[in-house]
Amino acid sequence: MDIIKFYCKNHKKSISFPVRIELFIVFSALVLIISPMITGINFKDNDDVGKTELFLSPRCEELFGKEATEALLRGFGERNPDLLVRQVNVTDEKINAPDIFIFDEGDFNALVASDSLISLKFYSHTESGDEQLAIPLVSFMNLLFYNIELLKAAGFDRPPKTKEEFLVYSQVISGGNNNSLAGVSGAAISLGSGDNMAVSRDIYSWLWAGGGDFWQKDNGGPVINNKVMLNGITFLGRLYRENALAPHSFETTGTQRLEEFAAGKIAMMIASTRDIPALREKMGNTFGITAIPGSGSAGSYNIGLSGYYAGISSACEHPDEAWNFLVFIAEQSHLLCAGLQAVPGAVLDLILSDYIKSDPVYYKAWEIFAHPGTGIVRGFSGKHNGKEYDNIVREEFSIFFGNGRTATETADAIQRRWLEIKE
Repeated sequence: MDIIKFYCKNHKKSISFPVRIELFIVFSALVLIISPMITGINFKDNDDVGKTELFLSPRCEELFGKEATEALLRGFGERNPDLLVRQVNVTDEKINAPDIFIFDEGDFNALVASDSLISLKFYSHTESGDEQLAIPLVSFMNLLFYNIELLKAAGFDRPPKTKEEFLVYSQVISGGNNNSLAGVSGAAISLGSGDNMAVSRDIYSWLWAGGGDFWQKDNGGPVINNKVMLNGITFLGRLYRENALAPHSFETTGTQRLEEFAAGKIAMMIASTRDIPALREKMGNTFGITAIPGSGSAGSYNIGLSGYYAGISSACEHPDEAWNFLVFIAEQSHLLCAGLQAVPGAVLDLILSDYIKSDPVYYKAWEIFAHPGTGIVRGFSGKHNGKEYDNIVREEFSIFFGNGRTATETADAIQRRWLEIKE
């Protein structure tokens, strides 16, 4: 009204009466248009007054999807009306870091190395007594993926069960002895430096499949220069030197190899159960999964799990409230696993989910995980110097593959450099 009165009182202005009426109408229309918007914003802000506000990392939506993330935030808000959790907008420069991190295995070491996560020892404890920096929400495992049609074209009606069979299959397929196999590599590894999961997936998985475990009870640190590990290292050396692998092992990432696998350019490779849904969209039922070939004996078969996690930022000013959100999202783990069709999924409960029971591929993965001879081992994920351990292995394997150095010399070199790392 003040503005309207201003126009009415300003008799000195050379604006005719009809023009002022038009201005009044325009202004009134603008007020009618924007008033609901302003009112809505005010009501929303009023609803949030007095609430403790927490910010969630944008990776939550990236990993779990928009609908699942919105459902989580809505459900948490209904249970905790005094708390407000919002997703960080990556363009918001006012927010330096989220209060709650949602992240995958590839981000774990970087967060730990930068001291971005607080210890959860005041809220929970582990059976091993190790410090816990995050809680697992969803878990996956590495398996051998194979192209059914390419194996058939090479004369194989089943996937390899031993390392020796794997070597033979790879050599035959890479040899391209018929038109169906032209330009196809029997197997591939991807150790590109841009892939944070490369070493664990394409090196450690082979060592673990033969029963290996870096962390022995009688040793204070990780061990790689023992007989079991040497067998695995020797095998990988043969694969590389006998031309059974696709080229550019140290320049490619796992994502690039998955694209080549989906395009029918690679017959066998190690990948995560996390990749099954995406491969199905591209390949249908033309691929299969099986255990990574071990020693061929009745010895133990070990796997390392990867996953999605939740942790509290070291910059968080309300850690108790953030912990409440971690407890809530952990309770939703089964729903998150079902949405992603994750195997093994929610490991702590060991409950066989419906999506696993009803699907032969997922059930096959579960059988491998739940087999009595399968053990769970760990690498260096979540360790302060985890990336340094992995980089040493990548560097020494590059030398091992390139200059004919023996497996024993390679294992000793890795062990020596591991011992020099200061925790």
